[in-house]
Amino acid sequence: MSASTDSSPQQHKLEIHNWVKRYSDYLFNYATYRVSNEDEARDLVQDTFLSALKAKDSFRGESSEKTWLVTILKRKIIDYYRKRSVQGIQQSIDGGRNASHYGDYFNEDGDMENHWSKEGRPVQWVTGTSSKLESGEFYSILNKCLNMLPEKWASVFRMKNMEDEDSEIICKELNVSSSNYWIIMHRAKLQLRKCLEINWMGIGNK
Repeated sequence: MSASTDSSPQQHKLEIHNWVKRYSDYLFNYATYRVSNEDEARDLVQDTFLSALKAKDSFRGESSEKTWLVTILKRKIIDYYRKRSVQGIQQSIDGGRNASHYGDYFNEDGDMENHWSKEGRPVQWVTGTSSKLESGEFYSILNKCLNMLPEKWASVFRMKNMEDEDSEIICKELNVSSSNYWIIMHRAKLQLRKCLEINWMGIGNK
């Protein structure tokens, strides 16, 4: 007769005294990538540790400490996006023009899908871009470009492309309609592409 085996799932335990040593760097890097502000990222990590400490009795051990802390941090980041999105700070890509200057990119009929102006049409990016995409320089410039978007646009873009949130959740969290969500995403991508062409690829007017 074969010996019985214990098939119960592993129960993880919290080791609160090791949190800062084990996870602070990882959580800080995770937050910095998503909010592109080191001071804000530090605050979010501190808030995460405090919230986790208060909620320690709710930890069931079904996931690892790290996974549990990241889940709390993600909630903090989404709250951060939501608060920032309502501020409505309007900044332009070059710092001197309104963020809604789409006349530069499109013909007078305003069809953003099919009628690019000669000056505004996206250019073909050079071969070898994929290797540059992995560089720290690219992400630094991407964050710079994101910070130049209107706050709500940046929040929508980050939640979708960095947090991989469903569009319905984004609309609910940031209080935007479905139609407005798609308009924001479209315009944010156009602005980001133009900003990256100028500041990263060295294409276009500076």
